[in-house]
Amino acid sequence: MSAWDGLRVVVTGGASGIGRATAEAFLAAGARVAILDVTADDLVANAVGVTADLRDRAEVTAAIDLAAEKLGGIDVLVNNAGISAIGTVESNDDAEWARVLDINVVGMARASAAALPHLRQSSHAAIVNVCSIAALNGLPDRALYSASKGAVLALTFAMATDHVAEGVRVNAVSPGTVHTPFVDRMLARFDDPVAERAALDARQATGHMVSPAEVAATILFAADPSLPSLTGANLDVDGGVTRLRVRR
Repeated sequence: MSAWDGLRVVVTGGASGIGRATAEAFLAAGARVAILDVTADDLVANAVGVTADLRDRAEVTAAIDLAAEKLGGIDVLVNNAGISAIGTVESNDDAEWARVLDINVVGMARASAAALPHLRQSSHAAIVNVCSIAALNGLPDRALYSASKGAVLALTFAMATDHVAEGVRVNAVSPGTVHTPFVDRMLARFDDPVAERAALDARQATGHMVSPAEVAATILFAADPSLPSLTGANLDVDGGVTRLRVRR
């Protein structure tokens, strides 16, 4: 019998990439899963689908409440939904800054605020915020994205402090470069996709990009009900990029 049997999990942005792998991992472990996304198309089998735009507080609250109704409550919220941005501080206009921060940071706060009344009723309550190594590393051409993920990390620590006395654990998981369909679409735009893929793999000390399944497994660990003392943590799953320097 799994520690996850019967526990109720909501994954935002669960229709693809890391979110999809996370929903699949929770289902495989025995949990009941609701996916909150802007679309209900092509969702993971056996998952409940609810739709909402994270920029709309009323939509988010209604979707979280509906997920709780369909699942019979919420034990875990995985704040995975987010978007990327490329460029220096000169590259993105004010509208793009507002859009990315609204989805990546404020959207996460909206989902968390909507889920907290349900989480407080759980004896295994946990929130996992999907962050990025961009929060703590100076990555080139990622000024806006890095700013949003730095805010996510600070938000995680603040939430962990605010809700620890209520029995709600809050942790962050920070992936490095993850091999998702988004990366494949990006590689396809290059003249030599194979060479670009090799360059992405080589950036990791391990010699390969992180897989969505690895990130999903780390998210399950961060929310594991058998680890009640794990809160206010940031777990890197980055192929050693942040701390390892390897001779090749």
